[in-house]
Amino acid sequence: MTETAQATLAGGCFWCVEAAFKELDGVHEAESGYTGGHVADPTYEAVCREETGHAEAVQITYDPDVIGYPDLLRVFFTIHDPTTLNRQGPDVGEQYRSAIYYHDDAQRETAEAFVEELAAEGAYDDEIVTEIEPLEEWYVAEEYHQDYYEKNPNDRYCQFNADPKIQKVREKFADKVRQPAD
Repeated sequence: MTETAQATLAGGCFWCVEAAFKELDGVHEAESGYTGGHVADPTYEAVCREETGHAEAVQITYDPDVIGYPDLLRVFFTIHDPTTLNRQGPDVGEQYRSAIYYHDDAQRETAEAFVEELAAEGAYDDEIVTEIEPLEEWYVAEEYHQDYYEKNPNDRYCQFNADPKIQKVREKFADKVRQPAD
């Protein structure tokens, strides 16, 4: 059995983030959910009303022998804007914040060094506001949010917001994209 690892990232609408990471070879699962807040077992409606403090996030289960945590961070910082506080594209609210929820000290150190390097390079015109916090609790989102893009490829929101993220992954990380089975 292959050893897997997990990464938990928040970069706006979880439908879009989930769809982009599912493109990558070595990603076994990308699950939409909630984390970073103060309410147990939050509902989508409560998260959207900003009553929970939770972010929409994606928990990625991956094979570190195929794709590494730094690779996941490179993709993450390509598919969302880490300089907008509580906003991604048309989505506004604390649930759409940019955040990395680390699972251990190694992930924390890698994430902190990665963000410091981006800042030193001047990779963005504005300051990076991505939070780096420990993963404390993970709450799986309602079933209708799971695989939303795959189930609703003609949804206009997905076409305008998820499709560009998927295209970026396919273009900028072609060597990491999952190849179709023969």
